[in-house]
Amino acid sequence: MGFLIRFFNEGIKFTLKNKPGIRKWLEDVIREENKNLSYINIIFCSDEVLLVLNKNYLDHETLTDILTFPYQENDKMVSGDIFISIDRVRENATEFGQDFEKEVKRVMVHGVLHLIGYSDHRKKEKVIMTDREDYYLALF
Repeated sequence: MGFLIRFFNEGIKFTLKNKPGIRKWLEDVIREENKNLSYINIIFCSDEVLLVLNKNYLDHETLTDILTFPYQENDKMVSGDIFISIDRVRENATEFGQDFEKEVKRVMVHGVLHLIGYSDHRKKEKVIMTDREDYYLALF
């Protein structure tokens, strides 16, 4: 059996630093949330790739930094695909004065939190999700 959290690139050249450390960190996040990991694919891509997915699957015509596709079979297992636009993450890091590597981690844990069941559609949900992101980033 291979890794349960796998990293891929789609149409871009990007090297994620410290894959083993990030993999363990995300596994720890899932455990701390009292869930079990089935598998997660994290796919780094361009704005163009994510825009096509956003249009095709969500009928949205906007750029975004992340799309999460959950494949859970039950509420205790975590599985799915997380697509991350490195273009968007880079721009957001600059815009918000954040370190690029930290912003990549934030978006990855954001996607994992979505797979766990957190939502950010309402203002209150967004506050809770941001608090969880900050908490887990501090544990890295």
